[in-house]
Amino acid sequence: MDSILVRGNGPVSGDIEIAGAKNACLTLMPATLLSDEPLTLTNAPRLSDIKTMTELLASLGAEVTALQEGKVQAMSCHGDINPVADYEIVRKMRASNLVLGPLLARLGHAVVSLPGGCAIGARPMDLHTTALEALGAQIELRDGYLHAKAPGGLKGAVHKMRFPSVGATENFLMAASLAKGTSVLENAAREPEIVDLVSCLKKMGAQIEGEGTERIEIQGVDRLHGATHPVVTDRIELGTFMLAPAICGGEVTCLGGKLSLVEAFVEKLERAGVSVTENARGLTVSRGENRVQAVDVVTEPFPGFPTDLQAQMMALLCTAEGTSVLEETIFENRFMHAPELTRMGADIEVHGGHATVHGVERLKGARVMATDLRASVSLILAGLAAEGETVVSRVYHLDRGYEFVEKKLSGIGAHIERIKS
Repeated sequence: MDSILVRGNGPVSGDIEIAGAKNACLTLMPATLLSDEPLTLTNAPRLSDIKTMTELLASLGAEVTALQEGKVQAMSCHGDINPVADYEIVRKMRASNLVLGPLLARLGHAVVSLPGGCAIGARPMDLHTTALEALGAQIELRDGYLHAKAPGGLKGAVHKMRFPSVGATENFLMAASLAKGTSVLENAAREPEIVDLVSCLKKMGAQIEGEGTERIEIQGVDRLHGATHPVVTDRIELGTFMLAPAICGGEVTCLGGKLSLVEAFVEKLERAGVSVTENARGLTVSRGENRVQAVDVVTEPFPGFPTDLQAQMMALLCTAEGTSVLEETIFENRFMHAPELTRMGADIEVHGGHATVHGVERLKGARVMATDLRASVSLILAGLAAEGETVVSRVYHLDRGYEFVEKKLSGIGAHIERIKS
C-alpha cells in the first residue's frame, strides 16, 4: 500500500482550488435512479469513492460516463433496473445505502446489503429504515441484506427523526419525491449537502420546501425528468486545506471557498488566533509567527462544528498554547488518530467521547498509520508542522475523500510526496 512522506518546512503560501463535495456527489449520483432521463453532474470530485458509486450504479443498470477527466458525471437509468445492491460493492463504502430510497421509489422494491466504510462507529441503519417505513415501506433484515418493498407504492407521511441524520434525510427526500401525496420530515438534517440535493431534485421536477431548516415538506410527483447540476463546494476539503497555513504559518487562499459553508469552524480558527477573510476568489487564511491559542471544540450537526473536521482540528491544537478539550458527539471511535499523533510527540488524553490536548511547542516526525479518511489527512497536516520526516501509511483512506492532495499541498510550498508500494 502507498505511503505519504511529509517533511516539515515552515510557512506555506499560494492558492488551492477546492473540489466539489464528495458527500454531495455521492448523494446526487443515486438520484439518477429516480428518472429514466439523463442526469449530469458538473464540478464532480475525482475520488475513489466516486468510482465505487459508479460501479454500484452500473451494477443496478445505470449508465455512468466520466467526462472532462472525471469532473463531469453523465448518468442515465432508462433501461431495466436490477433491484439488488450486492455486498461485494456496498461493503466498500457506507454511502452505498443511498440507493435504497431511490430503488424503492422507482421500483417498489429493493434488496440492499448493509454498508461498510470507515471504522468510526456503528452508524446504524435504523434511522434510514424507520424513515422509509413511515412512507409505507416494509423492510426486514435477512442474511445481511435489507429486503424492502412497498406493494401499494410509497405514500406521503409525517416523520420525525430522533437524530438529524444526513443519510436518512437524503434517503427520505429521494423516496418521498415520488411518493403519493405530501410528506413532512421533522428534525431533518440541515447540511449544505442536503440543500444541494434538494436543488438538484427541484431541477428534476420535485416539489420540495424547507431545505436547510429542520422541517422539510415534499409534495410527491408522478415522475422526475433529467437535469444538469453543479456539485456544491466541498466544505470538508475546504476546512482541511484552511488548516495548512493555520498549522504551518503563512497565507493561503482556498479558491471557491465560502464562509457560509464553514462558519462554526472559522469561529474556532479565529479564536485560536488565525485570520480568515472572505473575498471574490474564496477564503484567505493566514497566521503569523505566534503559536495558536487553545480552544475547546464540540462536534455537532450543521451548522455546528463538523465531525469530519475534528481530527484535522486536533492536529492544529497539538501545538497550541494551552489545553484544549474536544468532545465528539456524532460518532464513537473517532479519536483513533490520537495515538498516532502521540507518536509524533503530542500530549493527548482520551476518555470516552472527550479528548484533552495539552499543546506542545513542536511535533516530531514519525512513522504513523491512517485509521480512517479524516485521520489520514490530520496526520499529514501534523507532519507539515513537525520536525523531520513523517511517513503516513495506509493512505488508501485518503484517496477516498481528497482529490490530488499531494499536488495541492505541494503547490503552496509543502514538502510532500507519495511513496508507491
